[in-house]
Amino acid sequence: MRTMFHKMWGNLHHFMAVPAILLFGLFFLYPLAQGIGISLTDSNGITAPNFVGLQNFVDFFKDDRARNDVLITIYFALGSAPLLNLFGLMYALLLDRKLAGRGIVRAVVYLPAVISPLIMGYIWYFILQPERGYVAYVLENIGLGFLDVNWLGESSSALIVLIVVNVWQYVGMTMIVYLAGLQGIPADLYEAATIDGAGKWTSLRYITLPLLYPSIKINVVTNIIGSLSVFEIIVALTDGGPGYATESLSIYILRMLYGSFTGYSTAVAIILFVIILIPVALFLRFTRKSEYEL
Repeated sequence: MRTMFHKMWGNLHHFMAVPAILLFGLFFLYPLAQGIGISLTDSNGITAPNFVGLQNFVDFFKDDRARNDVLITIYFALGSAPLLNLFGLMYALLLDRKLAGRGIVRAVVYLPAVISPLIMGYIWYFILQPERGYVAYVLENIGLGFLDVNWLGESSSALIVLIVVNVWQYVGMTMIVYLAGLQGIPADLYEAATIDGAGKWTSLRYITLPLLYPSIKINVVTNIIGSLSVFEIIVALTDGGPGYATESLSIYILRMLYGSFTGYSTAVAIILFVIILIPVALFLRFTRKSEYEL
């Protein structure tokens, strides 16, 4: 009887996975296959497409602007993703303690993450305007008016400003994930470590960080994906300028699509998908090995 019950439950368990598999195929595999098919044509979204093979991919790697956009996207991710995790963890460690008003502080830190990045970008655009923005007003009133420069109009500083604004907006989301992980760690472990003479740094290294592995994986993966596919904040603040100094691949894809290069823009989207997939896959492989070693 028990064997029959287990067999029936096993069959039901497999049957319950069917809706998820169908949704995955409908909303991921089918669009991906269709996108690959379009990327192999000269489609412009209007006339009948012709098969061109890998020519769109070849054209991409021959385009200086496209290669520059790849570098800009990678630079942005290298600056944004680590800072999001670093400051998110710092906020979480600080606000996990029993402090007066910590609920209000958590809400203030998290609030920017629920606001549209496009709206937030426009707000920062007006704040950073030279001579008439709020930053210019503050610098002028404290006698540092000479520091008021066009931060968004200089290629040397525009990307840095974008990274800072992006980190400021989304650090609260990273903090929340780390807070959830910290609250799942038993207090008994810290008490036992204190009795054994372990300090705060020792507890952080050998208790907190190892047990935060699931939260770290979630935050690193989501921040890599979000940073490499950045779009709205750049559109609002610099629109890819000055020139193409801050143009990401996502913006490049949109502009190629609006230019009636549908097949080419789809090929670039697939390239961006691969660029995102590689670091995520490597990180997951590395963390899986580290978990075995722990």
